[in-house]
Amino acid sequence: MPRADFYLIAKDRFKAEPLRLVCELARKAYDANLWTLVLARDAAQAEELDELLWAFDEDAYIPHQIAGTDDEDELTPVLIATPDTDAPLRPLVINLRDDAVSGSFERVLEVVPADESARGPLRERWTQYKARGLEVNKHDM
Repeated sequence: MPRADFYLIAKDRFKAEPLRLVCELARKAYDANLWTLVLARDAAQAEELDELLWAFDEDAYIPHQIAGTDDEDELTPVLIATPDTDAPLRPLVINLRDDAVSGSFERVLEVVPADESARGPLRERWTQYKARGLEVNKHDM
């Protein structure tokens, strides 16, 4: 059964830099051999995440790239897609966009900002995923 996991940002290090949480999730996925698609909000966020992943952990390189930059997309374990890129879904999707992910995947990870005012759309997504029959979980980070 497909799953949706909502990660609520609570720790100060994630509040200051929410994309650090995305890096940690991507590293865990890579360590577990889960091919991951990160749906970035826009090109600027994709580039920021790309930079963070390069510098994230000096002991553990996470192979990644922005989708569409070369022909190696399907060979890269962590693919970052901008809204104008038509990248196929992967078993694990980390969603940073405003809409729920539709299509076929095993698991979607939603990063929930610490800011209460930004959580409205995520409550809606929770309901949408439940209505589609996904198992939904919440994790405080």
